[in-house]
Amino acid sequence: MSTEDHPAEPGTAPAPPRSLAEDLRSRPDPTLAALLRTRPDLVTPVPADLTQLATRAATRASVVRALERLDRFALQTAQALAVAPDPASYQELRTLMAGDDGGGGGGEGDGGEGDGGDRHRDVERALPAAVAALRDQALLWGPDDRLRLVRTARELLAPSPQHPSATGLGPTVAEAAAGMSPVRMQEILTAVGLPTTADTVSAIAALTGLFTDRTHMSALLDDIPADSLDVLSRLVWGPPYGQVTADPAPRLRTLLDRGLLLPTAPGTVVLPREVALHLRAGRAHRRAEPLPPAPAAAATHRPQVVDATAAGQAHTALATVEELLKAWDGGGPAVLRAGGLSVRDLKRTAVTLDVSEPDAAFWLELAYAAGLLASDGEAEERYAPTPASDEWLRLPAAERWASLAGAWLAATRTAGLVGGRDTKDRALAALGPGLDRSAAPEVRQRVLSLLAELPEGAAPDPESVLARLAWERPSRGDRAGADDLRARLARWTLTEAEQLGVTGRGALSAHGRALLPPAEGEQPSGDAVRRPTVGERPGDAAGLLALGKGPADAARLLAPLLPEPLDHVLLQADLTAVAPGPLQRPLAEVLGVLADVESKGGATVYRFTPASVRRALDAGRTASDLHAFLAEHSRTPVPQPLTYLIDDVARRHGHLRVGAASAYVRCDDDALLREILADKRSAGLRLRALAPTVLASAADPATLLEGLRAMGYAPAAESAEGDVLITRADAHRTSPRTPPAPVPDGPPVPDTTLLAAAVRAIRAGDRAATAARRPGPAGSGDSAGPAGPVEAVPGALPRTSAAETLATMQAAVLTGESLWIGYVNAEGAASQRVIAPVKVEGGFVTAYDHTADEVRTYPLHRVTGVAELEED
Repeated sequence: MSTEDHPAEPGTAPAPPRSLAEDLRSRPDPTLAALLRTRPDLVTPVPADLTQLATRAATRASVVRALERLDRFALQTAQALAVAPDPASYQELRTLMAGDDGGGGGGEGDGGEGDGGDRHRDVERALPAAVAALRDQALLWGPDDRLRLVRTARELLAPSPQHPSATGLGPTVAEAAAGMSPVRMQEILTAVGLPTTADTVSAIAALTGLFTDRTHMSALLDDIPADSLDVLSRLVWGPPYGQVTADPAPRLRTLLDRGLLLPTAPGTVVLPREVALHLRAGRAHRRAEPLPPAPAAAATHRPQVVDATAAGQAHTALATVEELLKAWDGGGPAVLRAGGLSVRDLKRTAVTLDVSEPDAAFWLELAYAAGLLASDGEAEERYAPTPASDEWLRLPAAERWASLAGAWLAATRTAGLVGGRDTKDRALAALGPGLDRSAAPEVRQRVLSLLAELPEGAAPDPESVLARLAWERPSRGDRAGADDLRARLARWTLTEAEQLGVTGRGALSAHGRALLPPAEGEQPSGDAVRRPTVGERPGDAAGLLALGKGPADAARLLAPLLPEPLDHVLLQADLTAVAPGPLQRPLAEVLGVLADVESKGGATVYRFTPASVRRALDAGRTASDLHAFLAEHSRTPVPQPLTYLIDDVARRHGHLRVGAASAYVRCDDDALLREILADKRSAGLRLRALAPTVLASAADPATLLEGLRAMGYAPAAESAEGDVLITRADAHRTSPRTPPAPVPDGPPVPDTTLLAAAVRAIRAGDRAATAARRPGPAGSGDSAGPAGPVEAVPGALPRTSAAETLATMQAAVLTGESLWIGYVNAEGAASQRVIAPVKVEGGFVTAYDHTADEVRTYPLHRVTGVAELEED
């Protein structure tokens, strides 16, 4: 048991607690703080006293959440307690977990040969910690000789026909025989050689005693035919229910006559729990799992190779996100009415990025989680880069990667769900609603932590990682869907970590290891990695600090492994340029307008075409600007074909002018206009001559420009004043957006300061609720009987008249005594408080409130009553 705050009188043993509230009352403050830390739902709002804390800890929702947080062995221990007597001793629990004979019990498939002794010793060593974990989470209370599982937990874990237990055990003899006729019970007693009894209750007790007596039970089973024992062996590890006909076979009749099978419904029989435990040698579980499975290494690589591979993938990840931002720079696809990206737009994005559709969904969700993409909120809503994306692009490459990795670790949005269906059978779209899964950050961090436990350079066997996660957070049987989600999240984490460059060749890289949270105990797991928001980074020396220590360390480790941006390209005679590495941003931006990307990889190949050159001219560049740019940034002489291409396109550029009539074409060369009219390809433009040098069209100017360019001409747009319109690679940006907030998995974990304050408030409230008070006068809330005043009713608010309240307060100011008061606040909430009055005047009392641990002023008209405390 936990240390008592108030030890018993010398020479007397402390009385065992009679309830969970009393058990909590005996625990020291650090233990209460640990309870509130592991079960943060109990502290919101702060309970008024320990009785309220115990009540809240026993509610179904809170108990379910606590059970979901147990590891497999702790959950197996709780399941064993749920089928044990209430209360149970530690020795009874040990037998249920390890067996009577150290794990060599009967029944086929009971967990393997040759390792029973080792497993028994492992169970013996691990059981105290499992019991302590259940106690610490207020799922178990009482001393070792009277262990009690919280009633709600027992109801959730105990076997029933609707909710079978993971133990495979059925109901007890008393539960299964509850509706059996007295005559039938006496027949069973006679069949097993027991004397008949006067009533059913004593008959059930006698049969239970027989089934729990190993010696007599073994003798009974020795007389059972082998085919009947075979029936028992098939039911012993569950499920314990079987079907029988109205006229059972002899092997079944033998078991029914002796109560080894009991009927529960017409045509249904059950193996009583006591019989199953005897056949199992007392074990509640076929295979107890006291030790977590260790992740196994599938391959081992040199750490330098792992880091270099991960850095290469990190570089690819940055290039992919940059290309996505560039593709949507002028405005991305439209937002679906229900939210998200259409399947067609996802496919187009995948083609643009040259990746598969699931990979495209991952990069989209990553950019969205990092705050780089968002919907613009316009009437015709579409996706576009955010202003923060421009700040992100100006950061060094390593810092850009660290911000992406930090966003990925903290995000609850799960790209792997894209393309699936929700609970209402609606499709889940990329960037759409319904993709948040609260468990995602925890699973990602835990998977990386398991990878960090392996030797450097070791790539894990994915199945061993999944097995470890399943041990740490097992399914209770009614949570198969959640359990499957965690397994899928773990698989997606391994894939996404490789894509992002956190791992290389499956092994955790040095910069990936730096992303992990600090040592255990410094930060809670749910908030260990702070999401780095791009808007926080001012782009100066403080930018790296805004990432947080983990991402900043990761950026520092990654930076030397990334290639330095280059300031040159290699021009070739086939109208291509080769960038032998990443380019400096100004060079890459201009070259992206002047040429089209033909292929990517270790080197990027750009191709110059008439359309790409015209695009640069439309952006306001002149031919001489382009010649100078290429001469400055090429390590090879500018090829003559490229010079001719630029000059030829520039000569024809702007010869035709397109404006708005609906649209018109103007040209000083009327022969060229007649040529366009005669061209059959211009029929869709619906051109007609207005004058020798002017053609009108029913199409809009943009359509007319594209149509003429498709015919091989190089028209230029002009304004209403006749000036050439310069078309720049324009940027469409959303208004400032914050990244999507992660959906929390339950209440946040309180910090140390809040925990200390909560424990003080609960203790103070409990002292107020349980303080020994002097008997009150007749008619007060402290109740008086006919013979005079009696002790106060625990938990009841004191009731005194206004005059009595005022007089008692004034007397307490003079004597310095503390009082117990009832108080109703402005919202009508009643509470009990212990105060030491300092001053009473003007209808208010100023007092030191022991409950709140501060001086407060209370209106006297809100005090329901007052009572003096006992001297001690």
